[in-house]
Amino acid sequence: MGLTVGVIGLGRIGGFHADTLTALPSVDELVVTDANPAAVATTTDRLASARAASDADSLFNSGVDAVVIASATPTHAELIEKAIAAGIPTLCEKPIALSVSESAEVVARVADTDVPVTIGYNRRFDPAMAAARTAVDAGELGFITTVRSTTLDPAPPPAEYIAASGGIFRDCAVHDFDTVRWLLDDEVVEVYATGSNQGDPLFAEVGDVDSASILLRFARGTIGVVSVTRYNARGYDCRLEVHGSTDSVVAGWDPATPVRNMQADCAFPAAAPHRFFMDRFAAAYRAELAAFCASVMDPSTNPTTSAPCTAHDALEVSLIAEAATRSVDTGRPVPIEEIRDMLVPAR
Repeated sequence: MGLTVGVIGLGRIGGFHADTLTALPSVDELVVTDANPAAVATTTDRLASARAASDADSLFNSGVDAVVIASATPTHAELIEKAIAAGIPTLCEKPIALSVSESAEVVARVADTDVPVTIGYNRRFDPAMAAARTAVDAGELGFITTVRSTTLDPAPPPAEYIAASGGIFRDCAVHDFDTVRWLLDDEVVEVYATGSNQGDPLFAEVGDVDSASILLRFARGTIGVVSVTRYNARGYDCRLEVHGSTDSVVAGWDPATPVRNMQADCAFPAAAPHRFFMDRFAAAYRAELAAFCASVMDPSTNPTTSAPCTAHDALEVSLIAEAATRSVDTGRPVPIEEIRDMLVPAR
């Protein structure tokens, strides 16, 4: 007997998750809802195993075994809390909430329950990135000197998304922050970030930047370098480099890497470039959802590829994003403890 899984939010990523879940052997049925009735109708017409719920409350009361939250960010905190109250295992897309303080409040409530809550940082389930983590854990690289994570979007998101995203650090770079923190199993202690705007003036109008670089100082001495931009017309470029005292490894350097190699005697990369995160990380999303469903069916199940992102992990990532935002605003390095001190009432 397979699972009945609820999906709240059927936009770009929610619709993709619905398709992925339907293809999993552990899932028998979907219950779906969205603020836009047309999105619900489109999904139930496309997927024979999907039935509609009128709203999130109806979905929580429909007998679902688990829920995937892929709705707009401002709804995440309330929906996570409703799922906890209903005792339903939950996978919620990042972030937990719009603000660090609200995220901390949700994390405190999650800590008081046995209901499992996973936050959707899918790169942990990318096969090459998981292999890099295994190599680091095994000591194959010696001590880690530098880790570099790159996310280059092919084009900016829609204007309404930019205005409500919370900025490039909270929306885009958080994936890189989670990846390097998870990879090293170490904490960031200081953040320095800088950014610029050369494209659409809307970014500056909403207090954001369209390109940024971030230096992360880790507790054990590793330096993290994160690069992000909204403008990379050649394709969606997401890769990881890990440099150690005895070896170096990379992930994301594949035949579809969207770069033009200027070495005359080298044909790499030879394939059509990745165009978007959903084709680049299709396998990672599938593995993430499969691991989530497996854990719902058997809570003792250990993921075979990677450990999922906990609510606590996601809060630590939010602290890094908040420090990067403050660093750009002030032009100085920002200690993580400076941001954590803001959360004293919520601890």
